[in-house]
Amino acid sequence: MKAFLPESLQKLAQETGKPLYLVGGSVRDFLLGILGETPDFDLASPCTEDELIAAAEKCGFSVRAVYRNTGTVKLEDDGGRGYEFTRFRSDRYVRGEHRPSETVFTEDIALDARRRDFCANAVYYDVKQGEFVDPLGGIGDIERKILRTVAPAEKVFGEDGLRLLRLARIAAQIGFSPDKECLSGAKGNCGLIADIVPERIFTEMDLLLHADGKHGEKDGPYRGLKILESTGVLKEILPELARGEGILQRPDFHDHDVLEHSLRCVRYSDPRIRFAALLHDVGKPFCYFRDGNFHEHPEEGARIAKEILTRWKAPKKLIETTAQLVRLHMRDYNLQMKESKVRRELADDLPLLEELLLLKQADFSACKDDLSEAPCVTKWQAVRQKMEKEGAPLCLGELRIDGDDLLRAGVEPQRIGEVLRELFDGCVQDGSLNKREKLLKRARSFSAKS
Repeated sequence: MKAFLPESLQKLAQETGKPLYLVGGSVRDFLLGILGETPDFDLASPCTEDELIAAAEKCGFSVRAVYRNTGTVKLEDDGGRGYEFTRFRSDRYVRGEHRPSETVFTEDIALDARRRDFCANAVYYDVKQGEFVDPLGGIGDIERKILRTVAPAEKVFGEDGLRLLRLARIAAQIGFSPDKECLSGAKGNCGLIADIVPERIFTEMDLLLHADGKHGEKDGPYRGLKILESTGVLKEILPELARGEGILQRPDFHDHDVLEHSLRCVRYSDPRIRFAALLHDVGKPFCYFRDGNFHEHPEEGARIAKEILTRWKAPKKLIETTAQLVRLHMRDYNLQMKESKVRRELADDLPLLEELLLLKQADFSACKDDLSEAPCVTKWQAVRQKMEKEGAPLCLGELRIDGDDLLRAGVEPQRIGEVLRELFDGCVQDGSLNKREKLLKRARSFSAKS
């Protein structure tokens, strides 16, 4: 592992008077053979903060923050790489509170290991000696790809509700499976997720839904969602979606109930639309229990998706985009829409068109695990190609004249927007009209009318 470590870190390890260890994800990922180019370097040592700071400054590191109550120091080397050091400690928690109620510093590496979450994350690497230290048998867990808690699972999850999400997220990112006790402990404490602030829930869900991007774990997001479902956490953080469990759908279109279909939609989706894929049918349970059918689920789903993401304090753009995609995802699902209407839809929804087609494809694939191209996507793409071949505009910027041309043609300034829209609508339906001279001639007729 030494060959992967920055020279600045190795120099720091030589300077500290006590052993300096790497611990956590970077060690685990190295042993898995998936250590990335820019891993997160978490450091631990029996050194005090002051001892570590003195050695770090001597080696050219900058100290960015010091938190003495937890023995944490954030560092940056002269190359701009960040490190987080934490002094060996043992934490005590009040049930359900994310932050420890008491911290006791120690020089015992085994006690430090016991304060962590999973044994696979409690393998240490002595930077100076170049040796692994494994107090809890984490290397064996890494070899078997299992997640086992560092102490009885009931205690580990009872101490910190965030670990419920970390369990699913880590399993999603690296393809590990929780052992039986781990799953049981998470399930028994699933209600503690309510103590975690919404922003942190969003952050963990974002990482989980994009888990395949970290180490290429292809089915990671689906794996993580199934763990959330099996532990009951999904029902706690997404009750609107979880209500879809057991709600059957037309068997000629669907092999899965509403909830499983939603999870599989994530499985087959492009990373750009993961939240929309997860929430695209969130309106179905609401409509089913209200009306006995799914007729208004896109509109209700858009409303509910917006409420969920707002509750999680997600970025505003993601909230608006996801809600819009959910609202539009059923357009022309039965292929009955006329070409003129499809053209209008393509132009109206152009800013989201690529994402909408990706969602339509994922939705189709999730119905019966069919990876062939969705018929609606085939149809809409064919119409789009036809429009492009004709020269039909998909946005006002592709119209061959602009507002200045209309002014020169004598159109009154207050009517510019109205006339541009009418010319645009005509060209959307017939691309041959999108010729400068034809458009100017028609613009002059508007001028004459006025």
